Order: sequence, then C-alpha cells, then structure tokens
Amino acid sequence: MIAENAYPALVLNADYRPLSYYPLSLWSWQDAVKAIFLDKVDVVANYDRIVNGARATMRLPSVICLREYVKVSRDPALTRFNIFLRDGFACVYCNEPDHLTFDHVWPRSKGGKTTWENTATACQACNSQKGDRTLAQSGLTMHRKPYRPSVGDLQRMGRRFPPNYLHESWSDYLYWDSELVP
Repeated sequence: MIAENAYPALVLNADYRPLSYYPLSLWSWQDAVKAIFLDKVDVVANYDRIVNGARATMRLPSVICLREYVKVSRDPALTRFNIFLRDGFACVYCNEPDHLTFDHVWPRSKGGKTTWENTATACQACNSQKGDRTLAQSGLTMHRKPYRPSVGDLQRMGRRFPPNYLHESWSDYLYWDSELVP
C-alpha cells in the first residue's frame, strides 16, 4: 500500500510551466493516475515505483502536463499567507522571521481598510509596539512599503522559498533562486 502523500506529481500547465510555485502545484499520485486515464494530462517523467491495477501496470508519474492551458488569474487573493509571501516572511519593521502577524498600517480604529496597500507583515513584538497608532505615533519605520502584488510577483517571491522536497525529475521545470537551494 502506497501512502497518499507519497510520490506527488508536479503539475505543469500546457506551456510546461508549473501552475503555481508557492504552493507548488502538486497532485497526489492517485489524482495524477486518474487524470492520465481520463486523457487530461500527458506524462513527462516517471518515478521508479510501479503500481499494479486490475487491467494495467504502470510507473507512477512524477511530472505531468495538462493537455489544455489553464489561464492563471492576475489578481491574487488578499490572504494572510499571500501578505506574508509578498513581504518575504519577515516583519517589515525589524525583519524578524518568527511570530508573524499582519498589521494594518493605517489602524482600523482610525478607518484603515484591509487592503494590499494597508496591510503588512509584522512580528508580534512590533505589532504590539505599534498597537492602534500610526507609524509616526509609534516611532516604527517600514523597511518595505506594502503594495498590491500580481500573481507573477507572488510566484517570483515564492521561488525564494523552495519546498523541503523537490524530486530530481522536477528540476527542468522549476526555477528557484540558485543561492537558496541546498
């Protein structure tokens, strides 16, 4: 029996680029095999692992490519994770990478809205120090100004943070910042 999260397949769009870098576009081996039998994908590379079915034996796919191009949205969702990703998983005030929260630059108590331009990654200490005050009142300085990122911006930033597991067959399709890859 193969564990469900073992042998993930890297999913490429019809242009042979990953659907997403962060999170990396991966399907379970079961979903990949199902897509193969439904003629929705082409197999680009395989693992050495073989599975036996009632009517077929096959190697598990490690890289698959969609047969039809999926248009990627240009407007990323405003989520806590995407704010952290845009800001490089570090506090915009002190660059601390731990105990992250998000801060409303112009406080909500003073009419600040939850928008890309008014939210920033902050560590708990800086967020507590700032409280419901403006930057000028708090004495804090931003090292990076918040902005509305494109999907491409988030994809480029995501490449700076490769996942823990990258199968060798994926290397021709993933482009991580070389100085950050072990």
